[in-house]
Amino acid sequence: MATSTLLCIHRDPTELSLLQDNGYELVTATSGSEGLRLFMARPVDAIVLEYHLGLLDGAAVADLIKQVRPEVPIVMLTEDLEFPDGALKSVDAIVTKTDGVHFLWATIHFVLNAKPAAVTFGNGRPKG
Repeated sequence: MATSTLLCIHRDPTELSLLQDNGYELVTATSGSEGLRLFMARPVDAIVLEYHLGLLDGAAVADLIKQVRPEVPIVMLTEDLEFPDGALKSVDAIVTKTDGVHFLWATIHFVLNAKPAAVTFGNGRPKG
C-alpha cells in the first residue's frame, strides 16, 4: 500500500508528528502562503490545516485550495468551534485540538478512505 502524503499547514508542525509515526509522509508549512506554495508544487493526498494561521487564515487557504483541486480532502484543526459564517464551506472535516491527535489521525484515515458510493438504478446504470 502506498504511503499517503499530507500537507500540514500548522504554526507548529511538530505537534503533528504522530501522523508521521503512523505511516504518513508529511510536507509541512508554518503559514498559509507557504502552504499554498507547497500545494502548487507537490502532489498531496490530503491537507491538515490549522484555522488560526495569522495573516491568511485557514478558511481563506481552504477556499483557495478547493478552487485549484476540489477533490483533495481538507481537515481543519482548530482551538474551538467558533467560526464566522461560511468559514468552513471548503472543509471536509473539523477536529478540535482538545479531541487529540489520535482523533485527528482517525479523521484523516476516514477522509482518505471515504469514497462516494456510486448511485445506480435497478438496471445497474449510474444515476444522473
